[in-house]
Amino acid sequence: MLEHTDEGAIGIVLNRPSETPLDDVFPEWRAIASAPATVFAGGPVSPDAVIALARSERATNDEEPTDGWVEIAGDLGTVDLARDPLDLGIPLDALRVFVGYAGWGAGQLESELAQGGWFVVAAEPDDPFGDEPEHMWRRVLRRQRTRVAMFAQYPDDVTTN
Repeated sequence: MLEHTDEGAIGIVLNRPSETPLDDVFPEWRAIASAPATVFAGGPVSPDAVIALARSERATNDEEPTDGWVEIAGDLGTVDLARDPLDLGIPLDALRVFVGYAGWGAGQLESELAQGGWFVVAAEPDDPFGDEPEHMWRRVLRRQRTRVAMFAQYPDDVTTN
């Protein structure tokens, strides 16, 4: 979840790498990118929108705002890819680039949550940047201390169960 207001919510799907290498579209950011260094499908809304999610430990310690960096939570934020990575002013520890995003209208996400349509769990700092994004869903569920953990055992295709 990147933003949640009374008007709606915006988030990105974290575990869908595409076949497009990051080098093909943003080669200057390749050195900072987390493996796999590909562009990720962030969601079905605005497939022309590009969002760069990054982590910087130093960003949380800086008193001064940094151009090109927007904090989301703690050391997690978004980065302006139009800037030169060397001119950003803060070191990045991890980076992922997403095309498109997920969006909800006013009250829509709240309704889906009330109906039990989502698991709400705590994130760990490496969740968005792990080198095996296709296994992230199971990894996050497995570490839960509630019945939610059992969903990590579901087959990829539940119709084959």
